[in-house]
Amino acid sequence: MTLQKPQPPVYVVDDDEAVRRSLLMLLFPQGLAVQGFASGEDFLAGVDLQQPACVVLDLRMGGLSGLQVFERMRQVRSPQVVLFLSGHGDIPMALDAVRQGAFDWVVKPDTAVLLAKLPLALAEAGERGDALALWAQLTPREREVARHVAVGASNKAIARTLVPECSPRSVETHRANLFAKLGVANDNALGRWMARFESMLA
Repeated sequence: MTLQKPQPPVYVVDDDEAVRRSLLMLLFPQGLAVQGFASGEDFLAGVDLQQPACVVLDLRMGGLSGLQVFERMRQVRSPQVVLFLSGHGDIPMALDAVRQGAFDWVVKPDTAVLLAKLPLALAEAGERGDALALWAQLTPREREVARHVAVGASNKAIARTLVPECSPRSVETHRANLFAKLGVANDNALGRWMARFESMLA
């Protein structure tokens, strides 16, 4: 029997205690591992940002704002998936956050929409975790080659770029190895894979 992977945790970050408690009470019965934080500072200090998770993050908070927390997460290439909570007046700000890489946003207090979007966010968090595990299997040289292959560089061009320089045949071997490890079939598939996960790959 195949064991089902546990779902990533859900973190609720909101400085409004009533909203935070309400969301936790909503999410606990869903069978999720849920934890609440009263500030962006508490969240950043209390969570390993390199572990996949879904973060329900309020845009406007005292101290660090949701956007500032999100920027800290981007700086450390966190794989965590962010669902922003916004007021009606903050919709343009929420849309801009999505353009910068947030997964989605929900207008408070629309809990039905939040529950509808959460499974997709958790699925994305799981896929990001899987991608990180695959990337960790690559050698440093294979990672270098992957980044060059993803932008369409030839074996000869990659061989000249690498330090120390190596032969095109060696690049071809690295290419075949990394394709096998990442489970991609060709250059185009690798390009799509890298484009999707590049922001979190060290």
